[in-house]
Amino acid sequence: MTARTLVSVPKEARRGEVIAIKALISHDMETGFRYDNTGKPIPRDIITQFVCLYNGIEVFRAELHPAISANPFIAFYTVATESGKIEFKWNGDNGFSAAESVTIAIA
Repeated sequence: MTARTLVSVPKEARRGEVIAIKALISHDMETGFRYDNTGKPIPRDIITQFVCLYNGIEVFRAELHPAISANPFIAFYTVATESGKIEFKWNGDNGFSAAESVTIAIA
């Protein structure tokens, strides 16, 4: 499965400013509790972990479980400290892995 990711981070911020970070990833998120039309269980296939790094330092982590909806959207805040890279990483069942990164400039 090729995942489509959308992230929203301000391109610029002032040092010390609180910034909103938003991330959305396309993923079906099959819980493993449903059955197909022949009565066979549909195997679980979910994203199990989301991590955000700001210049290599973890600023947010979420453990996801079967109750999370398809195409999970995660939003949180952090303090803009320095210019650099913000990395987003998703991991899940069946070897699923996706990553995205953006840069932010601090004035």
